[in-house]
Amino acid sequence: MNVIIIEDEKPAARRLNRMLADLNITVHTMLHSVQESIEWFSNNEHPDLIFLDIQLSDGLSFEIFDVVTIKSSIIFTTAYDEYALKAFKLNSIDYLLKPIDDEELDIAVKKYQEQLPKMQQLQVDFEDIKKLLINPMDRTYKKRFTAKVGQHLKIFSVEDIECFYSENKGTYLHTTDNRNYLIDTTLESLEEELNPQQFFRVSRKFYININAIKDIISYTNSRLQIKLNHFNEQEVIVARERVKDFKMWLE
Repeated sequence: MNVIIIEDEKPAARRLNRMLADLNITVHTMLHSVQESIEWFSNNEHPDLIFLDIQLSDGLSFEIFDVVTIKSSIIFTTAYDEYALKAFKLNSIDYLLKPIDDEELDIAVKKYQEQLPKMQQLQVDFEDIKKLLINPMDRTYKKRFTAKVGQHLKIFSVEDIECFYSENKGTYLHTTDNRNYLIDTTLESLEEELNPQQFFRVSRKFYININAIKDIISYTNSRLQIKLNHFNEQEVIVARERVKDFKMWLE
């Protein structure tokens, strides 16, 4: 399989290269800008698969497709907010949210290998996606969640939710009155439903409300431990690969 990476942050490109090597995938070329990519595609055989960062140092990577017709399959790598992810899903495009997780990368590669004929036939409307990225639509996020308690449904405002977490294959919300409720969703589904200014996914297991943070403590292996106002049933740890984005989110 012929694979290339287009990523303007060279440390991120090298990290992705190492992660793919661990999956026995050899990256033949790493490109770092729109212009460099246009020149390369104009003079080289196109690869089977491209790992493509959206925002490059000299513009959006979609500008490459304005000049060169690329028939390769693409897996986007992006730090963009949820409105962009919705655009990818609507166009059946695979993506990896930065910082890239090893397990999610493995899943994306296997999905590509299993659906190769279908992906090669996919016609992507880059213009529609570019419009969403440059002029994103006003997004509305969920303001309430419901949980079944016995024969009743309880309604919770997002302002009254300290965190969402997964446990034993279930997803729970924890309220400001220090109670847990099982809800019928997944943390992955919450990516499109929660306001990213208010909630942040600190790990594969936790989404936390910025208004519920009581303390932030340095933790082992360059991670952070979060103390919430009421939730104390288990440790809330910011995954090492999410620490940088978490600190930016706090600001």
